[in-house]
Amino acid sequence: MAAGTPRVFVSHLSGVPVFDPNGDQVGRVRDLVAMLRVGGKPPRLLGMVVEVVSRRRIFLPMTRVTGVESGQVITTGVVNMRRFEQRPTERLVLGEFLDRRVRLVETDEEVTVLDVAIQQLPARRDWEIDKFFVRKGRGGALRRKGEALTVEWSAVEGFSLEEHGQGAESLVATFERLRPTDVANAMHHLTPKRRAEVAAALDDDRLADVLEELPEDDQVEILGKLEEDRAADVLEAMDPDDAADLLSELPEADKERLLALMRPDDAADVRRLLSYEERTAGGLMTTEPIILRPDATVADALARVRQQDLSPALAAQVYVCRSPDETPTGRYLGTVHFQRLLRDPPYTLVSSIVDSDLVPLSPDTPLPAVTSYLAAYNMVSVPVVDESGSLLGAVTVDDVLDHLLPEDWRETDFLGEEEITDGR
Repeated sequence: MAAGTPRVFVSHLSGVPVFDPNGDQVGRVRDLVAMLRVGGKPPRLLGMVVEVVSRRRIFLPMTRVTGVESGQVITTGVVNMRRFEQRPTERLVLGEFLDRRVRLVETDEEVTVLDVAIQQLPARRDWEIDKFFVRKGRGGALRRKGEALTVEWSAVEGFSLEEHGQGAESLVATFERLRPTDVANAMHHLTPKRRAEVAAALDDDRLADVLEELPEDDQVEILGKLEEDRAADVLEAMDPDDAADLLSELPEADKERLLALMRPDDAADVRRLLSYEERTAGGLMTTEPIILRPDATVADALARVRQQDLSPALAAQVYVCRSPDETPTGRYLGTVHFQRLLRDPPYTLVSSIVDSDLVPLSPDTPLPAVTSYLAAYNMVSVPVVDESGSLLGAVTVDDVLDHLLPEDWRETDFLGEEEITDGR
């Protein structure tokens, strides 16, 4: 890039695609790596942390970046596929600089870093941090009090010390368009300190979605750093089966204390799930499938299926039961699949089109039998019924996969370990 290139603010780089010269996507930018320098010199930008298709995070040196423009990054096409590991002298710009409280050298006023600008040096491929966009007073991007201004690197001080109680509003803003699984992956690579700060900045529903995608160790760590009342609120917002899995990892006293703080109805669902063995249909199931009474119509069923917060697996079918229509229900009558709902008129009663041929599972059905059932009948969800014929819940294919994959599957690559070396 030529001299005089406009500066780039790093918040605009979060999540942008990275392409090779042929137009093939290499991955997406997840952070930038900088190194502090002595003598008041601006930090040198070493490279980018890029998440490739396998979810592995690799290091892309800035010397391999030929273009940063139009919402994309262009590389030379030669990258090192070795997993990125942060060195002691390196700083993550998004993860560690945003929301940091520093001081203006001239006035000694405290300011909060909202964004960081980078710029390429003339006639070279070297990049450095150029300026900071800051707000005076305490508070991040979501707090509008205080004057906002852009300052040079030399105009602020305080980056060399570890900050306690650092906010996370600006960092969370960069996660806004990411799926929960991608936010979870980003949080997993933060320090425990920053993970806790990000968790504190997320709202309950968003944090619940993210926790469901994190490894168990991270889940326990984050939950343990929340105030107990908020931890209970987040558990209520999680799917009951995921909340039960998380609580099962806690000491008995902590588990009972959090259950006591939850709403009675939510706690009852979780306690029921905790009563089953982990690798059985009862331990795998969710207690919140779509349940309809026999007099409901196809139109009613489609309205329920269209709910935005349902997973595709749960939205693929509805379960018809006699009253009461919350688990454990009245007598289970059968299942109506989504495709059947699309073929019948809206006024059709669901009781007239139920599929009652397939035998539901009992809660003590072991995991291998659940897996075989789903595979044999090409199902994405299967009902779980007790001895009296009441529907207890449903096991979805994604719940089964979670238990079939290795315990550390969220922390490993989806693909193999092939490398193209570039010598970092």
